[in-house]
Amino acid sequence: MSSTVTPMMAQYLEIKADHPDALLFYRMGDFYELFFDDAVAAAGALDIALTKRGKHLGDDIAMCGVPHHAAEGYFLTLIRKGHRVAVCEQLESPAEAKKRGYKSVVKRGVTRVVTPGTLTEDALLDARRHNFLAAYANVRGDGALAWVDISTGAFSVLECDVAGLGPELARLGPKEVLLSDAGEGDFGGIVEDAGAAVTVLGNAAFDSTSGEKRLNSVYSVKSLDGFGTFSRCEIAAMAAVVEYLDITQKGKLPLLRPPMREKRESAMQIDASTRKSLELTHGVNGGRSGSLLSVIDRTLTAAGARLLERRLSSPSRDLAQIGTRQDAVAWCLDRGDVAALLEDRLREVPDLDRALSRLSLDRGGPRDMTAVRSAIAQASLIADALPDDMPDVLAAAARDLTGQETLLALLDDALIAEPPILARDGGFIASGYDAELDEFRSLRDEGRSVIAGLQSQYVERTGVSALKIRHNNVLGYFVEVTATHSAKMLASPLSETFIHRQTTANQVRFTTVELSELETRILNAGGQCLEIEKRLYSALKDGILDQAPELFTLARALAEFDLSAALARLAREENWVRPVMTSEREFVITEGRHPVVEAALKPSGTPFVANDTDLSDEQIWLLTGPNMAGKSTYLRQNALIAVLAQMGAFVPAKAATIGIVSQIFSRVGASDDLSKGQSTFMVEMVETAAILNQADDRALVILDEIGRGTATYDGLSIAWATLEHLHEVNRCRALFATHYHEMTGLSDKLDGVANATVTVKEWEGDVIFLHEVKRGTADRSYGVQVARLAGLPKTVVDRAKVVLEALEKGEREGKQKAVIDDLPLFSAKPTPAPQKTAPSEVEARLKDVLPDDLSPKDALDLIYELRGLVKTSE
Repeated sequence: MSSTVTPMMAQYLEIKADHPDALLFYRMGDFYELFFDDAVAAAGALDIALTKRGKHLGDDIAMCGVPHHAAEGYFLTLIRKGHRVAVCEQLESPAEAKKRGYKSVVKRGVTRVVTPGTLTEDALLDARRHNFLAAYANVRGDGALAWVDISTGAFSVLECDVAGLGPELARLGPKEVLLSDAGEGDFGGIVEDAGAAVTVLGNAAFDSTSGEKRLNSVYSVKSLDGFGTFSRCEIAAMAAVVEYLDITQKGKLPLLRPPMREKRESAMQIDASTRKSLELTHGVNGGRSGSLLSVIDRTLTAAGARLLERRLSSPSRDLAQIGTRQDAVAWCLDRGDVAALLEDRLREVPDLDRALSRLSLDRGGPRDMTAVRSAIAQASLIADALPDDMPDVLAAAARDLTGQETLLALLDDALIAEPPILARDGGFIASGYDAELDEFRSLRDEGRSVIAGLQSQYVERTGVSALKIRHNNVLGYFVEVTATHSAKMLASPLSETFIHRQTTANQVRFTTVELSELETRILNAGGQCLEIEKRLYSALKDGILDQAPELFTLARALAEFDLSAALARLAREENWVRPVMTSEREFVITEGRHPVVEAALKPSGTPFVANDTDLSDEQIWLLTGPNMAGKSTYLRQNALIAVLAQMGAFVPAKAATIGIVSQIFSRVGASDDLSKGQSTFMVEMVETAAILNQADDRALVILDEIGRGTATYDGLSIAWATLEHLHEVNRCRALFATHYHEMTGLSDKLDGVANATVTVKEWEGDVIFLHEVKRGTADRSYGVQVARLAGLPKTVVDRAKVVLEALEKGEREGKQKAVIDDLPLFSAKPTPAPQKTAPSEVEARLKDVLPDDLSPKDALDLIYELRGLVKTSE
């Protein structure tokens, strides 16, 4: 290293060497500063000025900086753009550094590495969504996925083979996934496809033997058996998560709830493409808007919203569990008075989970403590108002709402109503809670009155009414009397108390031990107040964290009440019904509706056309009908009804009976995947192959326009064979939409296939979409009419009609090739406009009619008159 390197820059380079893959935010006073390549990268990503600061090895040092109080927003921007941030703080004050020598550099160190999966601050997170960090481990061919939300402490794991990794990542939507060195090449592409950042750890982090010891230490147990029976690969995945948290949080682990072991077979399986197609939690633009979640979310708390997303993303296959959830919704729907009270209280409930997490990581403050206080208080009020006759799931939750009265009393006594955000600002401890703090506050805020009180005591003791306590910058506080009384003050016994300090021409000044001590206390009172509040804050935090398991349970109970009440309100407002769930294969929907489309139509007043579905006897419906008639909407609405039913919600229908659905597959629409070099047709075939290879007899499959991306006969043959495979091999329930009318004949050959069509009506050359699904087949696709509605030039539409008629005639006569050869070449000349003719007698008569002026008798007379004119014209 060059001898010209300054001590500060030497310190920076040493710290940076330990974090080469992160942007180092180096704290200097009120700013975080970045240097060298970090500065260049950050300035470009944040759109801030790039400057210079001195030289290093003869070259200018690039530099940029951001204010420390606004750093969170910059962290978020950098994280979203794929960067990691190492936060380097000052670990001592400049005054403390100077004690080691005048030129000593303030000690600094990285206190945290900010990554996509380790965010905790409210400003960096969506309060209504989880922020998961996941790890995937593969031990001798067995795989497991573990995930944690450190902002809430939720920690889960499940066994997951490679084939299931993509669907599970799609369900969870983690922001960051940990892989081993050995696994990056095998699984990195799957993680990137899921939209998560890949972080590679050494293989040692995934070692199950040392990992088990690490987990035992985290939970202060001798064995994990108390939490469940975990496989070696599950322990490896969980251990990697804990190891990474230790690295990024610099040894300060967040509160982690005991790990929950999930089983894939307990939930409805939905793969990534199906989730995207159905827009369960993300709309077509990737955001929340336009998704099913956005339409059904009536929750009032952040925890309730996160629970809703978890349930929607992972519908249950357990009949008993679904039933208990439905019971809770039905009870809230029937007990509107209790539900209204619940809603009033729930609106006041803060995000208890995230407040606890921030406190555990020392990123919290007094307002997080008041959040805990408020949550406990509202939970207690809710518990007091609940009746005894509640369904099981709510009765269990109600029992978890109480038991924190001691902590509530402590926080009520200790904290003011509206404390500051940061503990270092002070002023959050209530008066009367700590006598020593009250005394120092009195000295700090009422120093003059305290001095005046002491002066009164001295006047009374000495009998000198002219005695004053004064202050100047040289002597500080002192007792002053006139020269007339000086002899008395200098004589015993007063001289033992009053110590002579100074004599002027007319005054004599004294001090006392008591006054000196009081002066010191007044001058130090502000600092003492902060120190005392800091100590009290630490004690309160420890008291809260001691109750963390019970508080997490309370938070889950509040979320359960919130979700049940929200789903009940949704059912009441949208006229949804409770579905009947069975273990058989029924799938009967009466007047089902698409919840998202219906919500979109509501502002315009346009009613949604409801439709029936019955896949009980004939498990496959072959759906025909024109484009724009609503086939895709109909397909999706049945899948969404199944998802809503199995998450425990009511459904948008007049009635519904649904046998448990094990899997949902949806292939409705597709596009090129340019990143993989796949055409639309290839994407379609890959997704179709996945369905045919995976769907079991309890699956629900919805397919739209299979085979349309290739030549007509190729596409028809593929669609035909696909339908036969679903019927004969998969034996699942399915809705199969197609434009290949030739396939409708399969209903005569396959017992489980029925034909259905979306009806339309032709009127004066136009096609009117009725959006009604009924048994039967469509006679044609009306593609030319739809093209005209889309605005194609009239010459193109007219030419298409000519070609269509010729091709249909040729197909009927078996001479299609000859017909094509005989077709005249296309002419772009516009068709001459029809010549205007003189209006008929009927038209002339109607032109003079004013309908609003007609009485019923006049209208009837007019009809007879017009009828006569028609006969005359004939």
